[in-house]
Amino acid sequence: MTSSRPYLLRALYEWILENECTPYIVVNAYASGVQVPQEFVKDGQIILNISPAAVHALQMNNDAIDFNGRFSGIPTPVFVPIAAVMGIYARENGQGMVFESEPQAPDPEPTPPEDKPGKPGSRPALRVVK
Repeated sequence: MTSSRPYLLRALYEWILENECTPYIVVNAYASGVQVPQEFVKDGQIILNISPAAVHALQMNNDAIDFNGRFSGIPTPVFVPIAAVMGIYARENGQGMVFESEPQAPDPEPTPPEDKPGKPGSRPALRVVK
């Protein structure tokens, strides 16, 4: 199954906005593909205000969050892969969700070649499951 993280992020983002709060995300700034201004990273993390008033052209899809933001008044493009988002919360009351690290999907195991025919006269080991 695909990750539930992007769906939860979008739902919590909407919930925080509907309750007239400010959505912040916590990002692992050193994760692969993260593009944030490094001068604002502390302890490997950066906290980003993603409210409509703070960002321009916000896109939250199943792969990443990207937007244009301002850091010390300087327009800056930001790109955060979904796997790098560690949590989302409302600035005003801290309500939200922290996400566990998602393990990388293991590489598929190579399948052995099918050069061994079954026993003569044997039937397939398939059965009907209802």
